[in-house]
Amino acid sequence: MTVRELGAQLRAREISCFELVKRTLQDIRERDRFWSLITVTGEQALVTAHARDEELAAGKDRGPFHGIPIALKDLFYTRGVKTTAGSLVYKDFVPDYDATVVERLHEAGAISIGKTNLHEIAFGITSKNPHYGFVLNPWDPQRLAGGSSGGSAALVAGKFLPMALGTDTGGSIRVPASFCGIAGLKPTYGLVSRHGVLPLAFSLDHVGPLGSCVEDCALALNAMVGERDYNVPAAADLKGLRVGVPRAFFFDRLADDVRAAVEGALEQLRQLGAEVRDVETPDFNEMNAAARVAQLAETAAIYVNHTDEAQFGEDVWALLEQGRMIMGHEYVNAQRLRTVFRRQFDELWTRVDVLVGPTTPMTAPLLEQTAVTIQGQEENVRMAATRLVRAINLLGEPALSIPCRQGSDGMPVGLQLIAAPFGEATLVRVGKTMEERLRR
Repeated sequence: MTVRELGAQLRAREISCFELVKRTLQDIRERDRFWSLITVTGEQALVTAHARDEELAAGKDRGPFHGIPIALKDLFYTRGVKTTAGSLVYKDFVPDYDATVVERLHEAGAISIGKTNLHEIAFGITSKNPHYGFVLNPWDPQRLAGGSSGGSAALVAGKFLPMALGTDTGGSIRVPASFCGIAGLKPTYGLVSRHGVLPLAFSLDHVGPLGSCVEDCALALNAMVGERDYNVPAAADLKGLRVGVPRAFFFDRLADDVRAAVEGALEQLRQLGAEVRDVETPDFNEMNAAARVAQLAETAAIYVNHTDEAQFGEDVWALLEQGRMIMGHEYVNAQRLRTVFRRQFDELWTRVDVLVGPTTPMTAPLLEQTAVTIQGQEENVRMAATRLVRAINLLGEPALSIPCRQGSDGMPVGLQLIAAPFGEATLVRVGKTMEERLRR
């Protein structure tokens, strides 16, 4: 159920906050076979739920999230509760304060039931964590949930919770949203506080929600930012909306079923009255390359004093080693390119309101797959999954992934909407409008 649906039940006294949280915890104990959580804070959640019930009885309503159970990716500081980052490095780390966004969600009435599993230190897209278990996809446990926010996506896709918090450095909200058939919003860089969030790459990290629908993501953004109402309604039509399709990159190499699903979504946009046209964009391959250099160098800088290979999984250690080999001039040049691309995109936004394309070029791969073949070309799973999302972190633009029907294997296809900086309300409006159409 959605945040709004659960909230309606609570306010109608059909169920109490305590009963809702208790039921959620029991459901997780009985059904969660997806390695979604690292730490469950059940007792604390029930105490908070009782307090939320007392507030409602006294006439105090904190808003849409009052009494709603959520979960937090295990990068977010939680006072008195372990924050492991899915890593042995932080296995005993217990913060003495809450991250800013955790504090704001609690103030909005949300009740955290625990910390979600993830790709180790958030450095990967498979969420095959060697220390806390491989996160499995609720649509098909033989397939990847995506990462690094895999546990958060699995909890939402498994219908345990309406919303869970994630982070996105190179696609880590949008990839699992795509693979798991849910909504995932990466806000504009800097819009949502990262204070009290274990970093991966300072200039690329974003905090955002994964939700059962676009509205759940918008309500979460409202709670975390608080400056304006991002939960704008769906539109009766999209007349006047200028939709750019970056076909020269986003459609170069797609699985046939993904292409068909996205083309169907573009046709829906046309039927809704949007002006849909192909557009030329800056070179996404170059942006991806610059983003990889920035991420590798910044992550290596964070972990420069962690030299014990035994503390890391094999894949993460290999990436840290790559990062240590990045030269200073390479990092500086990557940042210079970022400025050039930023200016080019500023010009692009004078001509279009949103860019639309696939989130990932394929549906969720099998757990054991290390490579996928798309249009006859073999690609590493990590490189393929992040190919259409990574550059958006370099730019810092807001981006939303929503389900776009299903592929030939029955797995979800993700549709990615990208807007100009601080264009979250536009993404929500278009996302809600399309969400209704794509569910038919």
